[in-house]
Amino acid sequence: MAPLPADASGAPPWIAPMLAVPGPLPVPDTEWAFEAKWDGARCVVATPGDGTLRLTSRARNDVTPTYPELHALGEVLRGRSVVLDGEIVALDASGRSDFGLLQRRMGVLNARRAARLALDVPAHLVVFDVMYLDGRKLSALGYEERRAVLSGLLSGGPHWSVPSYVRGQGAKAWDTVVRGGLEGVVAKRLSSPYAPGLRSPDWRKTKRVETLDVVIGGWTQRKGAPTGVPGAVLVGLDDPAGLRYAGSVGSGMSDRELGELREYFAVIARPDSPFTGPVDVAGAHWVEPRLVAEVSASEWTAAGRLRHPVWQRLRPDLTRLD
Repeated sequence: MAPLPADASGAPPWIAPMLAVPGPLPVPDTEWAFEAKWDGARCVVATPGDGTLRLTSRARNDVTPTYPELHALGEVLRGRSVVLDGEIVALDASGRSDFGLLQRRMGVLNARRAARLALDVPAHLVVFDVMYLDGRKLSALGYEERRAVLSGLLSGGPHWSVPSYVRGQGAKAWDTVVRGGLEGVVAKRLSSPYAPGLRSPDWRKTKRVETLDVVIGGWTQRKGAPTGVPGAVLVGLDDPAGLRYAGSVGSGMSDRELGELREYFAVIARPDSPFTGPVDVAGAHWVEPRLVAEVSASEWTAAGRLRHPVWQRLRPDLTRLD
């Protein structure tokens, strides 16, 4: 590996995390590495080598007190001045990252409460890059060179890991992600330097989404629009007990589709909810559960709601007549 350029200061600087652009898997893929995409909170990890550790969010907020179980990493890195790039996640019983679980930890700065939550919902730090080491910035090095440095610097621990990557096997990486129920894949050009704070095409993220048919049981008024124009539709799935509420879908509808839905809703309006359980949505209007729509979502929340749902189309071929 080529000599690393020396930094003027021995203290670890703030380095903004490099960002990925959304897009399909690169083809051909021989010059790319593929990593699993984790559903958590981006974190810059810095230590001057004295056993202490500082955890900083992408927005430059100090989140060190929030995750006391990660502090031991500072002792592991004692004697090395380091800045690492990673993702803080909370893992479910199957070992998959669950953002709903992580939300219970986020924003907690009280030391006692953070310590209690660390026992109930332990955080895990996924480290996937190193930007600075012992007074030298590594941003000019290619991805593969930086990963070699990282592998020599850090191995897995009780609350952190350095996951491997695959080279030039995008389809295989994608199949693994789909089978494992992970969020997606991040493709990184093997020769790419680290571009702090930039959203670079050298890093490409491809998210796994689930597409399903849902039943519309209500809607909410679109702000600033004429009366009756929906801002979101309330959707559900058929269960043995009836129509189970699955969430609110407000993204992806065109003006034409909004106009069509407005006309439909005026005809099939009803005074009460068609869902079997409570729906805590302010200003909800109810309709007979006849219209079926196709939506996509990244995953299900622990409460049984669609996460990040996006409208795809109305399914007139599946309209329920009774």
